[in-house]
Parts: sequence; C-alpha cells; structure tokens
Amino acid sequence: MKFQSLAIATFIGVITATPVPRNPTLDARQSDTSDELVDGACKTVTFIFARGSLESGNMGTLVGPQTCSDLKTTLGDDQVACQGVGSPYNATLADNFLPQNTSPADIGAATTMFDLANSQCPDTKVVAGGYSQGSAVMDGSIQALPAAIQAQVKGVVLFGFTRNLQDGGRIPNYPTDQTDVFCADGDLVCDGTLIITAAHLTYGADAPAAAAFLISTLG
Repeated sequence: MKFQSLAIATFIGVITATPVPRNPTLDARQSDTSDELVDGACKTVTFIFARGSLESGNMGTLVGPQTCSDLKTTLGDDQVACQGVGSPYNATLADNFLPQNTSPADIGAATTMFDLANSQCPDTKVVAGGYSQGSAVMDGSIQALPAAIQAQVKGVVLFGFTRNLQDGGRIPNYPTDQTDVFCADGDLVCDGTLIITAAHLTYGADAPAAAAFLISTLG
C-alpha cells in the first residue's frame, strides 16, 4: 500500500509538472465532451473514445476531440457520430495500478457504448480509440466483446498504450491489421511503466494519421 501511494504521488507529480502542449489543430467545434451516440444519432460511422487519466469531459482534450474532428473533416459531419466513454469511467489515477491498468467498471463503461451502438445503430460501422488509461479501457473491453459486437468494430487506435508491453503491442483476440498503436519515442508508458514523460503528452499530433487509419479500415 505504501508503494502504491508513493507511485500514485509520483505519477501525479510528473503530470502536474509537465505542461500539456496546446494542439494547433484544436478548433471551435471540438469539445472535451461528445454524446452523439447517447443522444440518438445513428450515422454511417460511430467513433467511440476513452480519454486518459485526469482528462476532462468524456473525450479528453489531448487527442480524442482532434481525431473525431479529423474523421468528420474527411467523411463529413453528417456521416460520423462521436461518443466518449463516461461514467462510471472517471479516469482516476489509482485505477492505473490495477491488474488490467484500469478497473472492471471502467472497462464495462466502454462495453456499454459498444452494446449501445450495436443495439441502437446496427448498421453503423464502429471505430474506436483510447489514450493512456483509456487505451487499457479499450483493450479490456474489445477483447471480451461478443463476436457479433466485436465484428462491428472495424478499427481501433491506441495512443500511449499502457498495456503495450503486457499485450505485445496488440489487443488480444482482435485482428492486428485493424489496430494501430501510437507510441512516441521516449514514452515510457509504452515500455510497461507508469512513468509519465513529456512524450506521453504529444499524441495530438498523431490525430490525422489515426483518423486516416480508421478510415482505411472501413472498406
């Protein structure tokens, strides 16, 4: 318990001491919250995203909204519904130290969104993403989805994948050619640690490449 408390304190200290870079592509239409699926929108494509620890809203600010915006720019606003993973996923730091690098409840929150997309919008093509702890949320959820729901998930992007080492750079039980893992040089999270360096906060720059990959999986 003392070790975990010290590790959490260190984790917080590094995050608060490292400035989050402002992404120049962030524009007025982007928000840290998006509930288009929950609000009833059935679009050709549904993007489900899990934010990183301590990020605001249900999409975060560092890379989720940017990826959503890039999808809409390419495919059209009327073709893409963006949905963040919300409560009970509260993106708390302590859950990073659990065996799955997040909690079962957090994973369940993502699964609820995949279930909703399948039941409410059976014809939508689902793509997904997660950043930092959110990447572990997606990893835990997608690998355990029932086959019919998992088949609806056409592509996944993971930024600063906290289970990159443990899971061999992939989501178990999910096609590797439908997964793109973004791990910046110097991001020690991708090496199986929970040490946050400045590199872990740079993934906004990868949003265009991530959106392009997701679009390529749609067929």
